[in-house]
Amino acid sequence: MAFYAYLLRCRDRSYYAGHTDDLELRLAQHQSGAFEGYTSRRRPVSLVWCETFPTRDEALAAERKIKGWSRAKKEALIAGDWERVSVLARNRQGAEGAHRSTSSG
Repeated sequence: MAFYAYLLRCRDRSYYAGHTDDLELRLAQHQSGAFEGYTSRRRPVSLVWCETFPTRDEALAAERKIKGWSRAKKEALIAGDWERVSVLARNRQGAEGAHRSTSSG
C-alpha cells in the first residue's frame, strides 16, 4: 500500500499539507467540505504537490516537515526547484543560528 504527503492551495491562496493512503478520496473530502476545519472554509482547493511514500510514518513525517516551511519554500517545492528549497533551508538555519548567538558584538 502506498501513502501520500500532499499540499493543497486553498481559495485564499494559503497552503494546506496533509497525508493519506487514498489521495483521490481525500481530495474529494477536502473539496466537499467533509472535514470541518481549515480547508472546509477555504474551498475550492487544488492539489499542487504530492509524493508517494512506502509507509504512513514517512508520509506523516513529510507532512509535518512541510507544515513548518515558509511560503517561499513551499512554492519552491511546488515548482520542483530543489536548489531553491536547499537555499531556503540553509538561510533559515543561518537565521536561527544568528538568533541563538550569545556573543556580544
